[in-house]
Amino acid sequence: MKITRLTVWQLDLPLTEPYWLSGGRLRFDQLDSTFLRIDTDARLSGWGEGCPWGHTYLPAHGPGIRAGLETLAPALIGLDPRSVDHVNRVMDVQLPGHNFVKSAIDIACWDILGQATNMPLWQLLGGDAPAPVAVNSSISTGTPDEMIARITRAAAKGYTVHSAKVGGADPAADIARIEAISAALPPGHRVTFDVNRAWTPATAIEVLTSTAARDWVEQPCETLAQCAHVAGRVQNPILLDECLHDMNDHLEAWQQGACEGVKIKPNRLGGLTKARQIRDFGLSIGWQMHIEDVGGSALADTAAIHLAAATPEAYRLASWLCHDHLAVDPVPGQGARNAGGTATPPNAPGLGVTPDPDRLGSPVATYEH
Repeated sequence: MKITRLTVWQLDLPLTEPYWLSGGRLRFDQLDSTFLRIDTDARLSGWGEGCPWGHTYLPAHGPGIRAGLETLAPALIGLDPRSVDHVNRVMDVQLPGHNFVKSAIDIACWDILGQATNMPLWQLLGGDAPAPVAVNSSISTGTPDEMIARITRAAAKGYTVHSAKVGGADPAADIARIEAISAALPPGHRVTFDVNRAWTPATAIEVLTSTAARDWVEQPCETLAQCAHVAGRVQNPILLDECLHDMNDHLEAWQQGACEGVKIKPNRLGGLTKARQIRDFGLSIGWQMHIEDVGGSALADTAAIHLAAATPEAYRLASWLCHDHLAVDPVPGQGARNAGGTATPPNAPGLGVTPDPDRLGSPVATYEH
């Protein structure tokens, strides 16, 4: 089997309402998503999606994905997409780094591999059943009352796990947010306080040693070294996210004792192949793991949910569904969706999500022999 064509679409994904994070310094209204279809000479096609959360959140941006696809496409034509490790090695030689460019390609290859073997991705990735995965709400930053109201609305949709955005230059405001949210959580609900790297180490230590809450705290500071400094001085379990870009970063986090858990995001890491490697490393050292994607439609969410469902429950924290924040749905009725606080991956061979090209508009690029 050989890759014969890559077809690329660009789609704007507006959010239902503005979203603030990192202490309110970052605002998002719309995402720039890239959809990719890989066709083969065996009449099998696979789909992938690459969607950064804007261009200020991580070193990634929508136009960069499409530029990278143009660079990589000539080296991909003629490869067997079922050889996912080899495809990744070729991409890394042709375009070192830029993992966010490679994710859609890798996911589309996994989709083809699943169809060729008549197996869903959750099974190829090590699962024994399409397990329901707990999904967490994502609560934009605001006053304590505003954030509690958002948690209440999320709870009405079945969410029992929440990610509340805090952080900024005002320690008293963050202490008030954390204490109020912890006190107002419905019985049986859990929360992670996601700082999105907005604190200095001093502020992080001041806030976390001044609150009674001992909930998870995510990415308190900008760098891995700063987060490790904080982790050694507070009682809250630390979850790392934005400072982890590849396997070496995860190894360093473990060596420094910087965290008790990590977020694994295929679009940030380069796709399911590298995300699976990091998942397996996390299993070996006992990390708790959020497995979700950076952004995108239900297509990108579903790829991550396949990997989450294939991860033993004892090591699995909740996942997040970006499509729940979108005002548009390019794959209606398909993929992993919130059903009372959980999402279950499809049982069909491959990814289990096949966009209608007519919904995506005209392709922005096609690469073939």
